[in-house]
Amino acid sequence: MINRGEQAEAIALRYLQAKGLDLVERNYRCRFGEIDLIMRDGKTLVFTEVRLRKSNAFGGALASIDSNKQRRILSAARCYLSEQRESPNCRCDVVLLSNVSEREIEWIQNAFSE
Repeated sequence: MINRGEQAEAIALRYLQAKGLDLVERNYRCRFGEIDLIMRDGKTLVFTEVRLRKSNAFGGALASIDSNKQRRILSAARCYLSEQRESPNCRCDVVLLSNVSEREIEWIQNAFSE
């Protein structure tokens, strides 16, 4: 059975693909952390964090991506890039879902950087 996090990632993937992005890798893991989706938007490599929150009681999905989480994502992105032959333009995006529904998606491009 697929859990809610996997459902959210699948919804985010379909959404981003409908917006013209191409999947490069899903659930990339290294010793520094995990990147939910690595996408290509033209010549730009997009490291994407997918967040699902049922409630806004504690600030919602965006508030859950604190500075520590951002550092882990950036470290994992650097690790991924060190394994590649190319050095493309990059950005970190966030896809927020308030529930497992394709109707309530917020896509924040360039959500954070170093």
